Amino acid sequence: MTSPAPLATGLGLPLVHLVDDEAVVRDAIAWLLRSRRLLTECHASAEAFEAALEEPGRSDVATRTPTCCLLDLRMGGMSGLALFERLVERGATRTMPVIFLTGHGEVRTAVQAVKRGAFDFLEKPFSNNALVDRIEEALRVSARQLVAERERTDRHRQLDKLSPRERDVMTLIAEGMSNKGIASAIDVSVRTVEAHRARIFDKLGVRSAVELGHWLHQVRSA
Repeated sequence: MTSPAPLATGLGLPLVHLVDDEAVVRDAIAWLLRSRRLLTECHASAEAFEAALEEPGRSDVATRTPTCCLLDLRMGGMSGLALFERLVERGATRTMPVIFLTGHGEVRTAVQAVKRGAFDFLEKPFSNNALVDRIEEALRVSARQLVAERERTDRHRQLDKLSPRERDVMTLIAEGMSNKGIASAIDVSVRTVEAHRARIFDKLGVRSAVELGHWLHQVRSA
């Protein structure tokens, strides 16, 4: 069987975490996902899944692999809802959307979980196509979020390369001040401002004050 393709350049292959305490359910869903070329890791309990997340190297994988979690709402031991709350607390659901699998009479609880940030829920028995469609969309959301977080990290690293004076000049450029105005504001020559401007643009990879303003807006709104 052909392996799934990455969802974005630089990201690993998408992965579905399946957390359900019924072996027959895990086996059936895992087979379905394999038939749709989706890599799957099965976990027999919420506790087992949490332990897997703590394995050495797992956090590094989580920053570059699109993932989603298919989570049974009611299980022995820690419930799916309790696990979801713990995932929210650790910030894992930002890049790992959670889809709940619910039984009869659990829909109200699942709806409340969606309001608290779960990606979606599906009531048993569910359509195979509907399940795969929602998983694929959740993986696309995960990939977009991973790319956005990677870009945000890269931008902050670029900002860290600026000296304190370059940061001051950058702020004034973004405010629309001319070289002459900046020179007067920080008591340096226009030529010095021009040199600062050139270094700032080079370090941040922008070509104009307009691009700089857009670049800074993306950093601040991330």
